[in-house]
Amino acid sequence: MREKILAIMEKNSRIDIKDLAVLLGESEVAVANEIADMEKEHIICGYHTLINWDNTSEEKVAALIEVKVTPQRGMGFDKIAERIYQYNEVNAVYLMSGAFDFAVFIEGKTMKEVALFVSSKLSTLDSVLSTSTHFVLKKYKDHGTVLVEEVQDERMLVTP
Repeated sequence: MREKILAIMEKNSRIDIKDLAVLLGESEVAVANEIADMEKEHIICGYHTLINWDNTSEEKVAALIEVKVTPQRGMGFDKIAERIYQYNEVNAVYLMSGAFDFAVFIEGKTMKEVALFVSSKLSTLDSVLSTSTHFVLKKYKDHGTVLVEEVQDERMLVTP
């Protein structure tokens, strides 16, 4: 039942427990208890609303920052990741394989604000060797949701 609950809630975290119980063929109490257990076990870690900020008057700049680091002896990458994710600007931090160690996703009001974060906070950490910042120009799909309207073919149909 857990996997089914997670699959449904990942697409729609606002689904009513009653509707979820009907979809699963389970009682509301069983579904509610299972969700509560998964929250306690940190399987479900939070509930978020996906907002397309491009359709609002709010100006936001998103960036992906590749970060190369020197791991700390006895601590590995975890302590460095913890220092990075403590910053309010940081939305996500991932340990990566490949050419860099961390992928850091941040948001700011302007490109200058993002650049200032990188230069004054991130790159000054002792274990950071280098950074490479990539600004998001447009989001097409986020968390499995398409954010752009489908392009309608406006050509006229011509028949012989």
